[in-house]
Amino acid sequence: MVEVVVPSPGESITEVTLGTWRKSDGDWVEKDELLNEIDSDKATLELLSPASGAIRLVVKSGTEQKVGTLVANIDEAAARPAGAVAAKSAKVTAVVVTPAAKVAADSPTRISGVAKKMAADKGIDAGALEGSGPSGRVMKIDIEGAAKSGSAAPAATANVAHVPTSVPGTRGIRREKMTRLRQRIAERLVSAQHTAAMLTTFNEVDMSEVIRLRTEHKADFEKSYGVGLGFMGFFIRSCVSALQHYPRANAYLAGDEMEFHDYVDVGVAVGTERGLVVPVIRNAEALALPDIEKTLKSFALRARDGKLTVDEMTGGTFTISNGGVYGSLMSTPILNPPQSAILGMHTIKKRAVEDPHNPGQIALRPMMYLALSYDHRIIDGSEAVGFLVHVKDCIENPGRLLLGV
Repeated sequence: MVEVVVPSPGESITEVTLGTWRKSDGDWVEKDELLNEIDSDKATLELLSPASGAIRLVVKSGTEQKVGTLVANIDEAAARPAGAVAAKSAKVTAVVVTPAAKVAADSPTRISGVAKKMAADKGIDAGALEGSGPSGRVMKIDIEGAAKSGSAAPAATANVAHVPTSVPGTRGIRREKMTRLRQRIAERLVSAQHTAAMLTTFNEVDMSEVIRLRTEHKADFEKSYGVGLGFMGFFIRSCVSALQHYPRANAYLAGDEMEFHDYVDVGVAVGTERGLVVPVIRNAEALALPDIEKTLKSFALRARDGKLTVDEMTGGTFTISNGGVYGSLMSTPILNPPQSAILGMHTIKKRAVEDPHNPGQIALRPMMYLALSYDHRIIDGSEAVGFLVHVKDCIENPGRLLLGV
């Protein structure tokens, strides 16, 4: 027997949630075949078969397991079944549905599983009953009462006799267990609001120059570097410059001390089907714009496929969140502890503003609102405002990024 144990997603993770088994007990599996997906508070990892053989499941799907726990065994001594795939796909279970059962199954009335089976057995139309459960749900006791009194219409004639008493539409309710990643996101966001003196300041930036540069050079940029030229790279470079001028925005508060960093690790929030993940660009201050764009593209592709590693999503001294890709006009981003600041980007909208080249004249310009949320315990208001003004100046005058001023 070869043991299948829960692997460690990362040094700080001790417990995971086991997903749905892709194989049934006794099925044949090949080496490196996907058996399950384990969900931790930082990443989702694939659980692959360490050997070929018949799988013997030890624990059920959807259970909480400690790292290193035995979850299945692979019996290498088992004989490989001839035509196992064909036999398995051809396996059909015959089900005979009586008319009464069919009516009960097709009924739009909300009904418990036990009550549905009882209604089918007794030939009772559950749709004709007033349920005593939550939101009018038909329960076992309702079916029993109808059977004793004979008040419910027979199931075979229910479609003719029953007259709907409510307007069309569904009123279904469902519950879905939060993934470990979603639970972890919730914990961190609530913790940030409870432990930091969080405040948000706003500014707006004219995107005209960045849009002009991007339009003029994007084809040559992609041809030279093999990656598209987006807006995020400009903002990362602008934030790096601002963080070097306002180092408290790049620091942590540790007890009664401030921990400053001589490097800039920028976390970029990325929305995925599993939840929000924040991969980190290490030493962003040392990267040129093409290198930043390549890293961003790699993160986006692997985040979509759930292939980001725990190390890539750990740490960071500053975070950027771009709600603009979803159409957000303005928001107040929440800190990513233990960081002291986070920048929120938003959608670009043309607005009437004073033309900077012709004072007193109104022009239609592509504008974006920026929001900086910060921990007021370590960053003063004047520093937060200065930080945003610095970013604004870099975006509106991209030459500052080239000159490093």
